[in-house]
Amino acid sequence: MATYDLEEQEQLDELKTWWKMHGNLVTGVVTAAAIGVLAWQGWNWWQRSQAAQASGLYGGLQQAAALHDAKRSREIAGDLIDKFSSTAYAGMGALLSARVQAESGDAKTAQVQLTWAADNAQDAGLRDLARLRLAAILLDQKAYDEASKSLAADPAPALAPRFDEMKGDILAAQGKTTEAKVAYDAALAKLTADSSDAGKTRAHAAYRELLQSKADTLPGAH
Repeated sequence: MATYDLEEQEQLDELKTWWKMHGNLVTGVVTAAAIGVLAWQGWNWWQRSQAAQASGLYGGLQQAAALHDAKRSREIAGDLIDKFSSTAYAGMGALLSARVQAESGDAKTAQVQLTWAADNAQDAGLRDLARLRLAAILLDQKAYDEASKSLAADPAPALAPRFDEMKGDILAAQGKTTEAKVAYDAALAKLTADSSDAGKTRAHAAYRELLQSKADTLPGAH
């Protein structure tokens, strides 16, 4: 028993010595880990809170859009952008409000909102869609160079035909019929039908006819 007590005392002495040497480090690591966990939990809570508030605002924006209330739509979209720009709802709100503004004749506000969405929306698909819609508004304003710049970067494959179509529209408006036909032909080449979905197949067929019509009716196309 005495031997056991001696060995036990030696182990305790070694532990005390080790703790004197490394105790502060261990305490610091444990404290940092605890702070990290708390910070992570706090961040997740903040993110959920932001998303919930943004979702509520977006619901209000949808109602305003359904009522064609341009003023209210603009105000709510502004709140989403100012207060919740890190959420997906900000980009969605900017696009939705821009549509309402354009329909109400306020192209300037629509352009501002689409420009913000094209640069800042969290989702890449939303950024591409914003660039496409921005190009359409700039085309209406005959701002051809700016419209073309909006389409400069390649979009996601699903929007590629629409981008080429818009490029064709811009070129056609400038009287560049040869280049416009090249753009329409590129859109046709990228358009594929999903045979497993009859609805999509019909939609693609109708869109293909539209693109072909645009290409065929260009001056000097025949």
